[in-house]
Amino acid sequence: MTTSNKNVRTCNKGHTYYKSSECPTCPICEQERKPENGFLSLLSAPARRALENNGVTSLGELSSYSEKEILKFHGMGPSSLPKLRSALKEKGLSFKN
Repeated sequence: MTTSNKNVRTCNKGHTYYKSSECPTCPICEQERKPENGFLSLLSAPARRALENNGVTSLGELSSYSEKEILKFHGMGPSSLPKLRSALKEKGLSFKN
């Protein structure tokens, strides 16, 4: 049985949390900044950050990319694509071919 070696960390806002990886993201801050609605609210935090870090914050911007291009973003995985396709379809949009 493998046990993870979690370290106590404190973010800039003073939240204390445990992390076993080198990822500097505070899970408490991440939860606080999660959108309550819109297509970004449907995604996991890594997938949401992947889009935001690449300037994709609207469905219009998302539709200018192909699925293959989106999957190249660090943090974006294939399980997010059905949610993104559905959100685009609701607005009459689609990924670029």
